[in-house]
Amino acid sequence: MVHHIPRPLRFIAVGCAAAAVHWLVVVALVEHAGLPPLAANVLGWLVAFTVSFAGHHHLTFRGHGVPVRDSARRFFLLSAFGFALNETTYALALHLSRIGYQLLLGAVLVFVAGITWLLSRLWVFRDSPARP
Repeated sequence: MVHHIPRPLRFIAVGCAAAAVHWLVVVALVEHAGLPPLAANVLGWLVAFTVSFAGHHHLTFRGHGVPVRDSARRFFLLSAFGFALNETTYALALHLSRIGYQLLLGAVLVFVAGITWLLSRLWVFRDSPARP
């Protein structure tokens, strides 16, 4: 039944779920545990990674044919790259802007999501052509 939903919409749904988890973990850790936003962002990413990989592996790119160990390794590398981009952009935005950390994080998550879509589609969940 999920395969009737266009892949970009599945990607957006999974990405929104992972971004919501990421954002909620960061806000909870800042507001209730007193962590600085950048430190909380690391933990938010780690929790959201599991939501994102499971959703993209089973829903967005369902039937991709890539063994889970390969797609998990590739997705972790992509996610780590995306997180490095996220953390760098977030740190710069926090330093340069007076906008609240919550809104800045939301904007950064949307920016990184576009890059993640492209690389997931072209690399993470793309099966290698058969080799002779």
